[in-house]
Amino acid sequence: MNKLTRDQMAERVARDIPEGSYVNLGIGLPTKVANYLPKEREIFLHSENGLLGMGEAPEPGEEDPELINAGKEPVTLLEGGSFFHHGDSFAMMRGGHLDICVLGAFQVSATGDLANWHTGAPGAIPAVGGAMDLAVGAKQVFVMMDLLTKTGESKLVDACSYPLTGVGCVDRIYTDVAVIDVTPDGLVVRELVEGNSFDELQRIVPVPLKLAPLAAAA
Repeated sequence: MNKLTRDQMAERVARDIPEGSYVNLGIGLPTKVANYLPKEREIFLHSENGLLGMGEAPEPGEEDPELINAGKEPVTLLEGGSFFHHGDSFAMMRGGHLDICVLGAFQVSATGDLANWHTGAPGAIPAVGGAMDLAVGAKQVFVMMDLLTKTGESKLVDACSYPLTGVGCVDRIYTDVAVIDVTPDGLVVRELVEGNSFDELQRIVPVPLKLAPLAAAA
């Protein structure tokens, strides 16, 4: 199947973040979204280490070692941005003040359960961070992930086999081959990457999918 690059995935997610949104970008792949937010939209990026008004990654050589996101990556600060204690930051997350969070995932279930902090594998280092708080605190949860694991297994599953981060919390899944919504009527494919077919997608995903009437190429 045709696949988007990680930068193309980030650009696709960024297109769906509306004007005036307060957004948290999870550690790893989601942080790339900051680099593709439309310049004409005012969007407020939040980081759980105590930052609101975060900008895109700095130019090489312009990094400030004291200005980082929760993944310890260098970032920029937009005009009007602010710093605060991480306890206050978590209060924002838990209090329902974030419109959207974008998280990575090891697995997402057909009902929107999220597993993204531990695979349960021997020797694996669990790293939940603020993911549980974001999963239940944000008004919308977007997941950004490759559809398949490195061994070719679908990360979209009937039921998660890994420890859960949140139950029924995922609203939309952005993968490298399609955009899929979690709805009360099941998983609905909103977009397919150009050149991919619904039948191809269904063959590699072990849960029933529905095709949105106006599904378009990503």
